[in-house]
Amino acid sequence: MTPWLRGWTDIRRTPTADIRLGALLAFVAGATNAGGFLAVARYTSHMTGIVSAMADDLVLGHWTLALAGAAAFSMFLLGAMTTALLVNYARQRRMHSRFALPLLLEAALLLAFGLLGASLNLKIALLLPATVLLLCFIMGLQNAVITKISRATIRTTHVTGLVTDLGIELGKLVYVNHIPGAVPVVADRARIRMHALLIGMFFVGGLFGALGFKQVGFATTVPLAVALLVVATRPLLNDLNAARRAL
Repeated sequence: MTPWLRGWTDIRRTPTADIRLGALLAFVAGATNAGGFLAVARYTSHMTGIVSAMADDLVLGHWTLALAGAAAFSMFLLGAMTTALLVNYARQRRMHSRFALPLLLEAALLLAFGLLGASLNLKIALLLPATVLLLCFIMGLQNAVITKISRATIRTTHVTGLVTDLGIELGKLVYVNHIPGAVPVVADRARIRMHALLIGMFFVGGLFGALGFKQVGFATTVPLAVALLVVATRPLLNDLNAARRAL
């Protein structure tokens, strides 16, 4: 496996590696979110909307919908907690796969989502709520991974923060510095490129997921899971080899 590929989830991080992994995860998030909507009629990475809908449902007396929203919120939260548990467990044991473990779990869950989806037509009343909760867990898991890796500078499962940060930097870019002696306003062009890339990858991923689910159905999750497996497997193999040598 080439050093270029091995570096995606390596514990030795560089800004370039973080952006590269962030772009891949933004693509996966966009595909899962958009494709998941076609499958279960729910967006599962948008906690702002879910929390707002919970408030509306409580006021309107839609108790069942409010409970469903609370369950979705809880699963997203549990996904983020799971990432923290895995990363900290591996970090204290000095494992190379501390960032790879959550991605391997995400890959397995994406495949599970595909398997669940294949049964939706037969058992839709039972499996539809479970599928929504699974997707929320996956989104929480993934967003926490890149947050931990990039020290909270990159998010991948929603674009509100990305658009806000992009807007701030674009505002600096078009600002005219005309006051002599004042501290100049300078845009961070690297951040502009990064945020534009992440937003673009989320959108392209959304197109891939929507078209995929429309044309081939739940098999669309397979290439997404494979991509995560490819970038996350090497650090795990390093840990397994180290454990075998220690025996």
